[in-house]
Amino acid sequence: MFQDSQIVNTQEVNRAVLLFILKEYDFTFKVSVSCILSESCILPCNFHPGAETIIHWVQVAENIQVHSFYYNEDQLGHQNQNFRNRTSLFKDQISRGNASLQLTGDEDIYKCHTSTNRGSEDSLINLRVDGMRDTQEIHKDINSFVKLLNSEGIYPEPDLTWSTRPPSNLNLQNQTSIQQTEQQLYNISSSLILSDSETDLIYICTISTRKNWRKASLRLCENNILSVT
Repeated sequence: MFQDSQIVNTQEVNRAVLLFILKEYDFTFKVSVSCILSESCILPCNFHPGAETIIHWVQVAENIQVHSFYYNEDQLGHQNQNFRNRTSLFKDQISRGNASLQLTGDEDIYKCHTSTNRGSEDSLINLRVDGMRDTQEIHKDINSFVKLLNSEGIYPEPDLTWSTRPPSNLNLQNQTSIQQTEQQLYNISSSLILSDSETDLIYICTISTRKNWRKASLRLCENNILSVT
């Protein structure tokens, strides 16, 4: 557990240092790309076509080889194993100056380096990944204790809030935990103690990231029956 935490912290530090360097030397991103978690997206890269084309895609923070092309074919001998079977070029368009990469990848900054007999070019692409699987589950035990579970597959780190409808001054006693998986995704769970005396309230749990959100509503009805929507 401690080693995993160290790895995550190191990645965050490397990324922060990289962003600082880019800012200090006035690098600019040609484009930012938003991608849905676990789906492929296209990182655009165009260059002036010529002979002896060389293309290198690199994940900048760790200087990881993502995809290479030269001698008129893919050169994947030095490709990082984390990107195996996750990358491809549009080979029929390379001769027209299109070095764009189709990638199922991680949120990071990527560099496209191209070289021909006419010179070399570099561009930076900022890939942002968002995703949330609709896997919410709600359980209730005999002590008016409710647990809402979104078991897997959220990115980036989510927020979870409880509220009521109509709004109330009720103190919503809850416990929320967030865990990060080996795939750098997040699992979140939350427990709420319901008030038996407030049967007219609807309790709303909202899980949100910067671009996605999910809501679950529940109500404690007569005879201590839980209604979920």
